[in-house]
Amino acid sequence: MKKIIDDISAGVKEMNRYQAGKSIEEVQEEYGLEKIVKLASNENPLGPAIQVIDTIQSEAKNVCLYPDSDSRELKTALAEKYQLAEERIFLGNGSDEILDLLMTLILKPGDEVIQADPAFIKYELAVKSRGGSSVKVPLDQNHRHDLQAMEAEISDQTKAIFICNPNNPTGTMLEREEIEDFLEKVSEEVLVIVDQAYQEYITAEDPFDGVELLEKYPNLMLMRTFSKAYGLAGMRIGYALADPELIDYLNRIRGPFNVNRLAQKAAVTALESESHLEICQNLNNKEKEFLYQKFEELGLEYIETEANFMMVDTGMPAAEVFEELQQRGVIIRPGHQFGMESWIRVTIGTRADNEYFIRNLKKVLAEGNE
Repeated sequence: MKKIIDDISAGVKEMNRYQAGKSIEEVQEEYGLEKIVKLASNENPLGPAIQVIDTIQSEAKNVCLYPDSDSRELKTALAEKYQLAEERIFLGNGSDEILDLLMTLILKPGDEVIQADPAFIKYELAVKSRGGSSVKVPLDQNHRHDLQAMEAEISDQTKAIFICNPNNPTGTMLEREEIEDFLEKVSEEVLVIVDQAYQEYITAEDPFDGVELLEKYPNLMLMRTFSKAYGLAGMRIGYALADPELIDYLNRIRGPFNVNRLAQKAAVTALESESHLEICQNLNNKEKEFLYQKFEELGLEYIETEANFMMVDTGMPAAEVFEELQQRGVIIRPGHQFGMESWIRVTIGTRADNEYFIRNLKKVLAEGNE
């Protein structure tokens, strides 16, 4: 056994496992609390459409059967939505699986992948576990991807570039023309992966979509998910849009039934439930403005967001604020995990959730300033 452990790659040994936030049940048990407001994981506070719940319940009787290995019904729905050939669509057990499979496919030990810092932590984990190296480029002064600096880091070892747009954890977004100009400058031998997990929450005019560019740029991949605006985080289903040849190779290395039966059916119904998506978007927009107002009243700096979460500078150690809020039944994400020592990331919830968060944040800040 010792030799097996010794032979595990250095990249894996250097990794820290992804630390998800504590669940509602964990916090309830740890602190003996009844009321918990979870604003840590960027989940949709309204959940999926009622039609989606009906679909899941109706399909539950068929869980004894394997799912469609090719997710044909869902691929057809996505192909119709985006007016794309089904050969350009890859479905995964969440975007996390797609990232892992993609890095397995394209990386060799010593290869480099460029990403912003901070950005979604899973990028680095997927790269390191495949023997690659993450080249991190700090965000600019406005907490946005610095594409010029990222371009300067491209070398012969560069295999891919991640652009998280809107970015997690800052919620900031690049304009359409900025990404298109960047694509013009990047060699076709470098894969540009634009992670659009929060695409449905964007309110800016003329945002980058990218679907219409897939034909022009074979090295462009778009990643999207049903976990956020569609309220299906627990179903674990994401998808990628890319060059058919790349999609073909991804299909060769994935598990034969990687997307479960309930997830496939739920996602199809979610796409059909446009009115519910609009309700979720409207709530997010309204509550975003509410939190902006409250942070301004408290004199706190915050980053304007194009997602369903935002970063706010509490002026206190993030770990301390996190712990104090958690003891009061509010779960958020501490910014020190992203290198933002006094910032916290808070998911935009319902009005009741947001008010509860603000009331408790005021208490924490008042006690911290005593």
